[in-house]
Amino acid sequence: MSAVPVKPKLLIWACERAGITQDALVIKFKKLPEWERGSAYPTFKQLEAFARAVRVPFGYLFLNSPPEERLPIPDFRTVSEKEKRGDMSPDLMDTIHAMLRRQRWPHEYLIGQKVEPLFFAGSAHLTAPPPDMVGREMRKIVGIGDGWAATVANQYVAVNQLRRMIEKIGVMAVINGVVGNNTHRQIKVEEFRGFAFADPYAPLIFVDDRDAKSAQMFTLAHELAHIWLGEDGISGFEHLLPDSMGIEAWCNQAAAEFLMPSNEFYRKWRQFSQERVPYEPLKQFFKVSPVVIARRAMDLALIDRDQFLVFYQGQTK
Repeated sequence: MSAVPVKPKLLIWACERAGITQDALVIKFKKLPEWERGSAYPTFKQLEAFARAVRVPFGYLFLNSPPEERLPIPDFRTVSEKEKRGDMSPDLMDTIHAMLRRQRWPHEYLIGQKVEPLFFAGSAHLTAPPPDMVGREMRKIVGIGDGWAATVANQYVAVNQLRRMIEKIGVMAVINGVVGNNTHRQIKVEEFRGFAFADPYAPLIFVDDRDAKSAQMFTLAHELAHIWLGEDGISGFEHLLPDSMGIEAWCNQAAAEFLMPSNEFYRKWRQFSQERVPYEPLKQFFKVSPVVIARRAMDLALIDRDQFLVFYQGQTK
């Protein structure tokens, strides 16, 4: 079978895009080093197998140069407040596109049926009303009463109950830890934790199921705040650090009030503040992570910034 004169830079790009080293691939593709040097070429079948292995669309390997791929929604993941991450794996890209396809049919159906858009989708703005007020409104619309989380047995049950309540108000809530149904393609928490499509007819939020259940609680609430704000986006939650600004910080504040209303938090803090580590009993009460508890305590001036940072750094080592 004749060889395909694929450009070496496309093979190198495809490996880097997939985050797979040459050493890992050379076991299956023994002539890969020669292909990347341009001293030999793969056959058509070999190239097809290579495209599957690195999870790249086959047609991309026939281009003159690597394509510039862009996420179809805003990327709010950051390394610092001024630096965008910019990285995206095939798993991330494929997950987002799979969810866009899943969301497209109900969007078109509801419009075709002349259904009114959801009244709360896009009802908030960064300038007004304040995010804590929006968080309280979210609780009311979703149907969460005072002390709800404390009545739930554990974080697993809390996540499932919250997801069902969110879906009852017309927001698709997907929790998955793999790409589609492919158990060999697991989503990495280090890359992203969730995203939202803030469509007014068929909004969708996605949460990484490989994350801790306590973290999933906050992700669900954060992405729901994106729906209220009417802003699509993918989140990584570096913005839990102090001094963050903008859409992610706004959604964090709304999510914090949604999950940990200030009146309840003050009351429980007084109860457990004498504990050596008050974040643990509060974690059990609100069913969120200790870092989220600590950040809420800082925002409510119950601990200072330095205390939060010491705890945060200890938790993320």
